Amino acid sequence: MILIAVKIAILCMSIAILGLIYRLIKGPSMPDRIVALDAIGINLVAIVALVSIFLDTNAFLEVILLLGILSFIGTVAFSKYLEKGVALERDRDL
Repeated sequence: MILIAVKIAILCMSIAILGLIYRLIKGPSMPDRIVALDAIGINLVAIVALVSIFLDTNAFLEVILLLGILSFIGTVAFSKYLEKGVALERDRDL
């Protein structure tokens, strides 16, 4: 019974990612695209977790952590780029 629920959840997350890809491409503004990219990262983490449950293994836990960290760093970098125009600030005061 739990495997059927996991399969349905994976299907729902996949449909959500398709909708977010549409928002990423067609988004009316750049902040909307950044939010869509962040949500895609969150949904990818959820799909990997569900696949881990489905396969009854904990081998994907490192992948979940890596995807979460990369998604967060990417969102922060894009947001900083939108706010200041540069992703990395370099101070040349030596």
